Amino acid sequence: MRKPEGVPRFQSSSYNLVSRRLVLLFLSPFHLPFLPTYLITMADRAPPLRLGSTAPNFKALTTQGEIDFHEWIGDKWAILFSHPADFTPVCTTELGAFSKLEPEFTQRGVKLIGLSANALDSHEEWIKDINEVASTQLKFPIIADAERKVAFLYDMIDAQDLENVDSKGIAFTIRSVFIIDPAKKIRLTLAYPASTGRNTAEVLRVVDSLQTADKRGVTTPINWLAGDDVIVPPTVSTEDAKKKFGEIREVKPYLRFTTLKDE
Repeated sequence: MRKPEGVPRFQSSSYNLVSRRLVLLFLSPFHLPFLPTYLITMADRAPPLRLGSTAPNFKALTTQGEIDFHEWIGDKWAILFSHPADFTPVCTTELGAFSKLEPEFTQRGVKLIGLSANALDSHEEWIKDINEVASTQLKFPIIADAERKVAFLYDMIDAQDLENVDSKGIAFTIRSVFIIDPAKKIRLTLAYPASTGRNTAEVLRVVDSLQTADKRGVTTPINWLAGDDVIVPPTVSTEDAKKKFGEIREVKPYLRFTTLKDE
């Protein structure tokens, strides 16, 4: 079935899903292996986003008003993270944790924005629960994405099949994380299953790593925390590294550590 003319691909998701849903209702599971791919997959899903891709822009309603995403980011870093639905237990603990850690992100020039597949009035009631459960005051916006427009745009959705959809036949939103820099480039992506809550300390650690790498021209080893020794990139000679950083500890010719001095 053709989608309506003039409708952007990511905005036609509900239309295409309903069309395929109607076809599938008249077919038994026996027919599924023989169906054309477009009937049982998200054929209109946005192109895959990779590290270094420009974060897609969008306009959306949030708990703090309507935003243009790129304008909202401005010259800051941003973290966009999604949730399957309001009033879900794991998501409630996650938003509470992000709220408590928000001052640390703000100190690093990072703005937080959540997303959940419900309407604004539901978000507003849910925030009351989050504040109560986590003993916090959530201050960052949450996008109302009941139609999954942003979720499909960022591919923040679960696998599509006959069972893994909501009552409207739309795929569930998963727990995704996107770290976006001031140039609007995607620097990190994470995707978590429904059973596993995110680690806010890890998200903050990655921000520290990315900002340190950008500012100082280094890389960071496993389990690195701000203040730990960093790695000299292979593209920098030891001679140049000594001029730039001072003392260099060489474990292997390709593995050299240094201690960053405060600027």
